[in-house]
Amino acid sequence: MKLSTIASVGSLLVGAKSLPTAPASDNGPFQVMALRSASPIHFLGMTASRNSFWLGGETTTYCPDVVKQQGACPDGTQTVLYTNALDVSVPGGQQIYVDPSGAVKFTIAHSANMPPGSTVEGFSYTSGDPFGHWNFSGLGATGFMACPTQGDAPAPYQVFAAISSATVPTGNVADCLGFDAAAIAWTPSEGQTAAAWQYM
Repeated sequence: MKLSTIASVGSLLVGAKSLPTAPASDNGPFQVMALRSASPIHFLGMTASRNSFWLGGETTTYCPDVVKQQGACPDGTQTVLYTNALDVSVPGGQQIYVDPSGAVKFTIAHSANMPPGSTVEGFSYTSGDPFGHWNFSGLGATGFMACPTQGDAPAPYQVFAAISSATVPTGNVADCLGFDAAAIAWTPSEGQTAAAWQYM
């Protein structure tokens, strides 16, 4: 793949300013971009909002006033993660899990609470050049799928584990599109220690 192609793909990530130059560790941090040729989700960046993950939406974050007054709020415009957690400053962090419906979710700040039947096992990350790979193989899944949303959802597609028994917004798993989750290494700006204080 030519460098010019990589740069143009990287610019499609929500909030991305440029492709990072530092390599990711064995665990991240990285951003996720959907790869599925000849589909409406190809090259869409994954975003965090409403404690779920989406393709084609906006990232939703929060930073408390006391932190703002100290000038210590991270940028908060990009969704950045490690293998099974978000890249945040909030004490206790925010873990990524798959809930009983099959939806890929994240915990609220200051709480490790997850619905009964949820799992944190099965996520994996492999670094690569120019892209690494993020995957989920728990619950018999074959990676991830993007499912069309309905109503007031914050994006046109919600991210689910690719399992046939998933309870998806349209009620029909056949409406969902499986995708490869390309993982693009992320480097914080100078003086920044995390991508966000917390995701909402």
